[in-house]
Amino acid sequence: MADTQGAQARAASSRATARTPKKPKPLVPAAANPVARIAVDIPLVHLDRPFDYLVPERLDGAARPGVRVRVRFAGQLTDGFILERAAGSGHQGKLAYLERVVSSEPVLTPEIAGLARAVADRYAGTLADVLRLAIPPRHAATENAPRTAPEREPGRPPRPGPGPWQRYPAGGAFLDAVGEGRPARAAWTAIPGAIWPEEIARAAVTCASAGRGAVIVVPDARDLARVDAALAAVAGSAHVTLTADLGPAERYRRWLAVLRGEVLIAAGTRAAMFAPVRDLGLVALWDDGDDLHAEPRAPYPNAREVLALRAHRASAAALIGGFARTAELAQLVAAGWARSLEPARATVRQAAPLVRPAAEDAELARDEGAVTARLPSLALRTTRAALARGPVLVQVPRRGYLAAIACARCRAQARCARCGGPLQLTGPHEVPDCRWCGALAGGWTCPHCGHGKLRAIVVGAARTAEELGRAFPGIKVRTSGGASVIPSVPDEPALVIATPGAEPVGQYAAALLLDGWALLGRPSLRAAEEALRRWLAAAALVPAGGTVLVHADSSLPAVQALIRWDPVNFSERELGDRAELGFPPAVRMAAVSGSPEAVASLLSNLSDGFEILGPVPVDEQVRALVRAPRPAGLELARALHAAQAARSARKEGGGVRVQLDPAEVI
Repeated sequence: MADTQGAQARAASSRATARTPKKPKPLVPAAANPVARIAVDIPLVHLDRPFDYLVPERLDGAARPGVRVRVRFAGQLTDGFILERAAGSGHQGKLAYLERVVSSEPVLTPEIAGLARAVADRYAGTLADVLRLAIPPRHAATENAPRTAPEREPGRPPRPGPGPWQRYPAGGAFLDAVGEGRPARAAWTAIPGAIWPEEIARAAVTCASAGRGAVIVVPDARDLARVDAALAAVAGSAHVTLTADLGPAERYRRWLAVLRGEVLIAAGTRAAMFAPVRDLGLVALWDDGDDLHAEPRAPYPNAREVLALRAHRASAAALIGGFARTAELAQLVAAGWARSLEPARATVRQAAPLVRPAAEDAELARDEGAVTARLPSLALRTTRAALARGPVLVQVPRRGYLAAIACARCRAQARCARCGGPLQLTGPHEVPDCRWCGALAGGWTCPHCGHGKLRAIVVGAARTAEELGRAFPGIKVRTSGGASVIPSVPDEPALVIATPGAEPVGQYAAALLLDGWALLGRPSLRAAEEALRRWLAAAALVPAGGTVLVHADSSLPAVQALIRWDPVNFSERELGDRAELGFPPAVRMAAVSGSPEAVASLLSNLSDGFEILGPVPVDEQVRALVRAPRPAGLELARALHAAQAARSARKEGGGVRVQLDPAEVI
């Protein structure tokens, strides 16, 4: 009996011991540089600084600068990046330990870390927000996949000849500077035609031939495909392209190839501005005025400004431009940061098409309706003659069928009875619907005169295709725009109707630029600049010997700049006008929008050294502009960051959006 009781007691004691958790071994900090400074992924502005953590001895080898880690912050596990290891910390309290190293791959290079901090400071943002833009999400299977070859220095491609750069007076000197590693910065005005991808490729390969990296950024996937083909023709496979369309695994694989130094040239769309190439020697940006270069996520950086900042910090060369020139690029030239790289006037005259207004004086004598007609007789005659030689491009500013309609009797614009938005017609037999709320307006009658019939105000691409199809029976009509963008068209007679930016690549015999008033009349500070940029991009698809007709008032500066093919003087004039009015880029300006209480709170924390315009109501919110002289731009960014940090620390409600140098200020 006693033996049985003893056995039961020993069993109970054994079970109790098994239930008692073992005490974890005490953590011991690493012997050398035990403190890791970490950029923790937290969105709060008042916590926008590195935090010190202890590195346990078991993670000493893996916890290198640049790797992803997990730390405990405010009781929760949070992602972060190690910025550096240090021997001590200025923090007076007790430091927590790193929880774990997510990956041993140092994905945040010192150059990108410094650039991200500088971008955050310039745009009054946080480092965490910029790092989300700069470092793609981890794809573990791709990162851990065995490498086909050990890491080694990439082979240098041979330096190519200047090729089409010989047509520029300073083209050869620019390539020599790039090849020698000198920080030449060019505000580039490209020669009309389809050679610009080759020019970018030759500049990038010239840089790579010297063993330095190059970053190329273009607006969209169509431009990237052209640059990709040009790089393949000039340098073979010594480059990668980065775009969101690749999918997470393939894009991360290519990004790792750039990070690991397996390739020297990275080309891509907007996110590629942070591509971690080794020993950066050149940044190139095509069509810097395209709104696709503006990041829609906080802190809303623009690729032009990021690449210019990156080139400055890395003492690298820069090639920024397109067929047009923005006022921002003109400002860089005026400040002495960049030099103008443009062709001689004789070269432009040889390469550019003939540009004519659709309502010139000689045509008015023949056709009095040339000013008001959407398709004057000159446009029809030019189209008919050009179709005998090849395709004709027709640029229409608006998509759809009838983008705006009005009463056929009193001409009052037709509006939605529910929300007051403009009505449209999406097809020849469709019921009018609202462009704002989508409500149908069947049986519409004019509230002013009671009439029930409609007329067109703004004609879209679909209706234009219908009209031209009737005017030129037997000719193939192609449309490109919206979700249906045609990449290219063959060299055969056809009418190609495209919205701005969706023009297929091809050799057009002529181009019609319709409804110029719709581009020039936009309520935007950049309306004229944007109209000229879109016109030049379309006209550049017409080779020398072709004709371009622009349907707009020929006395306007933008139209005259197109006729003369002179974007440089236009940009200088635009910059002068903005300086006189106190608008960017002559000054630094921030747009602050949100609820009235939140905007008022933020503005109250700013010093008296800045000019505040507004606030004014905008779509159930308010918006204010804060202006500062250009030399005080960084001070303005710091003040806005501090004002946001104060609101964040007080946990004030109501979100506020702060955007420095916004594309639209009116």
